[in-house]
Amino acid sequence: MQRLLDRWRRLDVAVRDLPLGLLLAALSFLPVLRGHETQVGDLPGRPLDALGFAVLALECLPVALRRKRPGVSLGLIALGFTLASLGSYHTVAGTALGIALLSAGAHLDRFRRTAIAVLTAVYVGLAFALTGLGSAEGVAGFAVFYVLLAVTWGLGAWLRSTRAAEAERRLRVAEATRAAERTRIARELHDVVTHHVTAMVVQAEAARYLTAAPERLDRSLQAVGETGRRAVTDLRHLLDLLEPGRGAEPRTPPVGRLLTLVEQTRQAGQPVEFTEQGTPAASTGSADLVAYRVVQEGLTNALKHARSSPTRVVVRHRDSDITVEVASERSAAGPAVSGGGRGLAGLRERVDLLGGEFEAGATEGGFAIRARIPAGGAS
Repeated sequence: MQRLLDRWRRLDVAVRDLPLGLLLAALSFLPVLRGHETQVGDLPGRPLDALGFAVLALECLPVALRRKRPGVSLGLIALGFTLASLGSYHTVAGTALGIALLSAGAHLDRFRRTAIAVLTAVYVGLAFALTGLGSAEGVAGFAVFYVLLAVTWGLGAWLRSTRAAEAERRLRVAEATRAAERTRIARELHDVVTHHVTAMVVQAEAARYLTAAPERLDRSLQAVGETGRRAVTDLRHLLDLLEPGRGAEPRTPPVGRLLTLVEQTRQAGQPVEFTEQGTPAASTGSADLVAYRVVQEGLTNALKHARSSPTRVVVRHRDSDITVEVASERSAAGPAVSGGGRGLAGLRERVDLLGGEFEAGATEGGFAIRARIPAGGAS
């Protein structure tokens, strides 16, 4: 059944609308519906003849174009309705005029006011012509029928405005989603790349002064290579996550791997004192990832702006939250601002999203980043 529905939806819209016109044509021959026709003028009806069948086709077949070519469909059906009214061919097919008006109000893109003006003029002419043929409809009857036609058009116009508003809302949502995704990608790239590249720069600069100590130079260059390979691995992992169809795996090591991060920073020549207290909760949501990023950003800033100065990292695990503090003894406030502060701004956004607290600023003789991250936050 679903396959048939899918095949039906893939058909051209004119093919899908044609059965409605054919249905109206078929209903026009049912005796039970006689006396319930859509007509104006109240002239005595007459049976269908050759001209009547042509008029019937003119009213029904253009229904197939009501969405694909709404202006053409409305014009042909209005012509058929006019001829049917003048020829006293009263059939259910006259209902096609209301369908065409509704569809034109909803789908006609150009010359909408022109269409309304032309249809109004034609209707006024039809009213005078029917009156000349002896119609007893009267001004009130013609006016009521016109109001019904206008309401039908107005309903289509309302559907059109509703559809346009929904399309605009979806566009805004799509733009906001793309902007959020670009921000997320930029943040992830910053987190992944900055730490590794900063460490490589520091290690490479230190290697310049080790030419007289081959063993230390070899260790320093080896550390540069290892850091570069880790950067490539993390970048590949990030690109895999951004590729559609890939699994949503963790983007970074959890808090339990913080010691590895600290050791990498120490290899870059930065003295780091690391303390981890408490036991991580069984379920922390995104808290462990954000805590990792806070430590990573703090160590990166220390490498850039407090090189070779002692840095202290303290991570405390509790059932309700994770607290992180990264402090260096030399102030990093000035240089950090000159670097754009993207990392700190991204961290603040991450922590705020989980309902936590974040602060970063100068201390007595240094710079510190502190964060309290509720455990079990949204991922």
